[in-house]
Amino acid sequence: MKTYIALLRGINVSGQKKIKMAELRTHLSDWGFSAVQTYIQSGNIVLQDPDQGPQQIAERIRQGIASVYGFDVPVLVLIPEDLDAVLADNPFLPEKDPKRLYVTFLSSKPDPSLLNQLLQEDYSPEAFTVVKNYIYFFSPAGYGRAKMNNNFFEKKLKVDATTRNWRTVNKLSDMCES
Repeated sequence: MKTYIALLRGINVSGQKKIKMAELRTHLSDWGFSAVQTYIQSGNIVLQDPDQGPQQIAERIRQGIASVYGFDVPVLVLIPEDLDAVLADNPFLPEKDPKRLYVTFLSSKPDPSLLNQLLQEDYSPEAFTVVKNYIYFFSPAGYGRAKMNNNFFEKKLKVDATTRNWRTVNKLSDMCES
């Protein structure tokens, strides 16, 4: 069995797209996944599947949620090595407060011209760095007050994205090891 991390975008936020994690774990098991674990209520899932890759798993989960709950949820699926790389490559550590660090996972590598346009903008004291298909983001005022948030990056780069705080990324990595 291979382990995967599924990140759901935009569920249980401000009363929108409500999904109870215990119920979702049951559905995921019914859909053929095993060793299903969730972390907090914002769509962080660690699961196992013997046969399919990340794209197929993302589509199965997306279709399952649409069928059961009646709404579309973008799903991004990673492998543990992806999280290992994210944890190892953070350019803001150790200088920046980890409580103010976030990772925005992109559904694909951004178009170089769109990325170049984004890099021309200055939103100091917020800062970001794009590595492969994820963005390290530092917001000294916290994410709730950030000018550059998930919607900002999606709009500028024209890709689906989902953001997690640094603690959640670490916790998901730990869950993959247990």
